[in-house]
Amino acid sequence: EVQLVESGGGLGQPGGSLTLSCVASGFLFRVNNLSWVRQAPGKGLEWVSSIAAGRGRTYYVDFVKGRFTISRDNAKNTLYLQMNSLKTEDTAVYYCAIGNGESSVWSNYRGQGTQVTVSS
Repeated sequence: EVQLVESGGGLGQPGGSLTLSCVASGFLFRVNNLSWVRQAPGKGLEWVSSIAAGRGRTYYVDFVKGRFTISRDNAKNTLYLQMNSLKTEDTAVYYCAIGNGESSVWSNYRGQGTQVTVSS
């Protein structure tokens, strides 16, 4: 059974940082493209970032470029999202998902999410 378990969310201050983690099991982690997607209050799912299998090429939506960093540790079956320079509009539930790019919002494999709230 595929399992994706996110953690690391919480309350962050504008300009601050948070690091999200996603521990995966039930599938061959290292050969899969992985993504972070998010859902802000009252809005639909939106793609945030992806990291490819193999060489680990990374991709970001424009509004997080230069602020967020996606990474993976294949030995630990763990996906990360380092979030810096947080903005109030980053407030959302963040999910990890199997897939690459914008289509990952429709992935059949997504975790339960972790809440990130950015507020002063």
